[in-house]
Amino acid sequence: MTTTADTPPESWKFTAFAPRPRIEAALIAHEDALDWDTDIVLMGFEVADDRPEDWRLDAYLPRRPTSADIAAITSLFQPEIHGPAPAHTTERLPDEDWVTLSQQGLEPIHAGGFWVHTPGFAPSAAAHIRSFCIPASRAFGTGHHATTAGCLAMLSQMRAEGMVVRNLADIGTGTGLLAFAALHLWPRALATASDIDSACAGVVLDNAATNGIRMGGGHGQLTFAIADGMADPLLQARGPYDVIIANILAGPLIELAPAFARALVPGGSLLLAGLLETQEAAVRKAARRAGLRLARRAVHGDWSILWLRKRPGATIRATRPGLLPEWARRW
Repeated sequence: MTTTADTPPESWKFTAFAPRPRIEAALIAHEDALDWDTDIVLMGFEVADDRPEDWRLDAYLPRRPTSADIAAITSLFQPEIHGPAPAHTTERLPDEDWVTLSQQGLEPIHAGGFWVHTPGFAPSAAAHIRSFCIPASRAFGTGHHATTAGCLAMLSQMRAEGMVVRNLADIGTGTGLLAFAALHLWPRALATASDIDSACAGVVLDNAATNGIRMGGGHGQLTFAIADGMADPLLQARGPYDVIIANILAGPLIELAPAFARALVPGGSLLLAGLLETQEAAVRKAARRAGLRLARRAVHGDWSILWLRKRPGATIRATRPGLLPEWARRW
C-alpha cells in the first residue's frame, strides 16, 4: 500500500496467548535475534492481575503482516523445541497512535519519593514528594512500568543511604524521567541522558520544560545526546560517572557491562533494570566479570532492579571528568 501525507500508514497487531514461561522465553528469543525487523515492536504482559501465569504477546507492525512477518514472530516460540506456537490473531488498528493511546488514562504512581502522573491527573499534595508530569508518548518511561517505578524507588533508597553524586548518566532515557528524578535527588550534579531513538530528543526537551528541568552542560542541568551505548564522544567526555542508570533490556545490559564499568569512578554505582527475574543471573554474571558487585536488588512483578557498585580499588583512565569538550560547549 502506498501512503501519502493524506493517507496515514496502516497499523496492525498480532496477538497470542500462552503461559508466562512461554511468553518470557519468546521475549528473550527476540532480544537474541540479531536480524530482527525493528519495525515489529513486541510487548508481553499479564492478561489480568488475578491470573499472573496467563500472559499475552502483542506484536505491532506498521503494515499488514506478511507471511514472513508471521513466521518471524511465531519462530520466537521455538516450536522445534517447545512444540507448536500458540494460536494467534491479527487485526488492523484504527489510524491513530497506538502507543500513545495504550498509555492514556494511566493512574498516577507513587514510587520512592516521587509521584508520576499524566496531564489528566493532579500533582501530589504530599510534602516531600516530587511530582513529575509525563505525558503518554512513543518514548518509554512514563513511570508506570515496573522497571521504571522500581528505578525510582531504588534511586530514592540510594539517596536515603547518603550517596553523594556529582556526575550521573541515564542511558536509554526514553522520556527523561529517571534523569529528572536523579537530578532532583542530587540537584548540583552534572547530568547526562542519552537514547538510541532520535524521537526521544523532542520528548525529553518537552518533558524537561514541563517539569522545570534546566537543559545545559553545567551543574544542576541536563545534557542530552542521541547515542548507541557508551561509545558516544559526548558520553565519554562527560565521564567518569558516580552513577549510571540503564533501564533497557537484558541483552544490551550484558553487552554493555564492561563499558559501564569503565565509565564509572571507583566505588561508583550502576542501576540496572529492564531485565526479567529469569534473566538476572546472566546479567549479574556479566557485571561480576566487569568488576561490579551487587549492593541491593529488588523485584517488581517479574522484573529485577539491580544496584551494583564498582570495586573501590579499580583503576580508570580519565582526563577532565564531567567537563564538556570545547566542541560540545559550542553545541
